[in-house]
Amino acid sequence: MLDFLALAYPWVKSFHVMAVLSWMAGLFYLPRILVYHAERAGESGEPLDSFRIMERKLMRLIMNPAMIATWVAGLALVFTPGIVDWSMIWPWTKAAAVIGMTWFHHWLSRQRKIMVTQPAPLPGRSYRLMNEVPTALMVVIVVSVIVKF
Repeated sequence: MLDFLALAYPWVKSFHVMAVLSWMAGLFYLPRILVYHAERAGESGEPLDSFRIMERKLMRLIMNPAMIATWVAGLALVFTPGIVDWSMIWPWTKAAAVIGMTWFHHWLSRQRKIMVTQPAPLPGRSYRLMNEVPTALMVVIVVSVIVKF
């Protein structure tokens, strides 16, 4: 069994990194689309329909599968014996940041769903500011994993 885990670990880790990259791309891009969508409030027709299609496809075809793959591979890594020392601080800060990233994902999903039938609940500037959330969380995650404080 340990031989299998030793062989599988680099593959699972590679899959995890690829899933994280895909998820992060969506977490950076969707708020930008929401900015443009919100700034076109009051308009109707093709431009808003295009934003809605882009938002839906990004969320359903890229972000949701990437988030699920990130969680599955990440949990597989966490439960690999000898990888995580829970007596240290870094796994806890990483876990908190990943939960924050997941919350942000769901917040974006909710904003997108509201904007399907209603005007944007926030102005474009608010979505621009929220676009910094995944960057801050990414910094916490990367520093936690690399520095292992």
